Amino acid sequence: MRLVLKYIFPIFLLLTFFSCMDYGPVDTENLDFSDSGRGLFIVNEGNFMYGNASLSYYDIETKIVENNVFSRVNGINLGDVAQSMVIHNGKGYVVVNNSGIIFIIDTNTFKVRGMIDGFISPRNIFISGSNKGYVTDLYSEAIVEVDLDSNTKLGTIITKGHPSTEQIVAVNSELFVCCWSNDNIIFVIDPSTNAITDSIIVPFQPNSMVVDINNKIWVVSSGAYNSENFGSPSPTLSIIDPTNRLVEHSIGLEGGESPVSIATNGARDTVYILNNGVYGYSVRDDSFSPAQIVGKSDALYYDFTVDPVTSEIYIADAIDYVQAGAVYRYSPKGIPVDTFRVGIIPGEFCFKE
Repeated sequence: MRLVLKYIFPIFLLLTFFSCMDYGPVDTENLDFSDSGRGLFIVNEGNFMYGNASLSYYDIETKIVENNVFSRVNGINLGDVAQSMVIHNGKGYVVVNNSGIIFIIDTNTFKVRGMIDGFISPRNIFISGSNKGYVTDLYSEAIVEVDLDSNTKLGTIITKGHPSTEQIVAVNSELFVCCWSNDNIIFVIDPSTNAITDSIIVPFQPNSMVVDINNKIWVVSSGAYNSENFGSPSPTLSIIDPTNRLVEHSIGLEGGESPVSIATNGARDTVYILNNGVYGYSVRDDSFSPAQIVGKSDALYYDFTVDPVTSEIYIADAIDYVQAGAVYRYSPKGIPVDTFRVGIIPGEFCFKE
């Protein structure tokens, strides 16, 4: 009985705290998942203010997809706009943006094991060390530090004048945080003191970053159209030396219909860009000439990922933002491998090893 109460209590608190949000209960199939193999979580945003975010799970070997696994297992809805997910020590941290909450699930059974709530508009959680996380936010001028052992907030890092923090990467024991909406700053943070020690100016609206094998930071800036403050800048790929804080290269990207995002392979020697097609940059090629891997399409490419083990590419298609989206799986050379349907507006991906 003690174990049962341990996992029911957080859900009760959640339903009470978010009484205006229709979390359920919903019909459950009493599914008993026990998948300990490699798989891929697909975070489906759902429609803003509709509370129809969901989580899909794809078995990489069998090519079987299970949709709505969160609600089917736990008997409650995931919430409003699922934003991102990371895995740490067998736990999946699912960030639900408009609901202001992070659900913690068992990555093998998909059952809720805890939650962290009270955020304004969380975007991403970055795990630092064994028990500490940093949560970025769309509307708060602060990054929240959380304790992953107790699932509580520890403190905040104030980002005055920069309310829209997005992704975090770590290089040389420092954290680099991009400020996205109507911004052009990357903050440098010392995690031992939680102090902002420096800032780097990059092209307008940096939205995602990766670190290559040489510990250089590759940044995609989405640019903007008809921006009063920045003069309608175009999407740009920048390469930063984190040691001297300099932008070494800035490469203009031809505009596409889909949002621009970035990923790397497991070896971190190839960097991939999604820009209405997937293009690969070898970090050893000083000319920075991209190879087209997946061609342009009429599909609504919304986000993508690269398998760190096989270098296969997965692209999310939002289709029309209303119906269930699709995911396309390609070989490292861009040959179609599989297509499967998921939830509404499939966004980020998270591999389970």
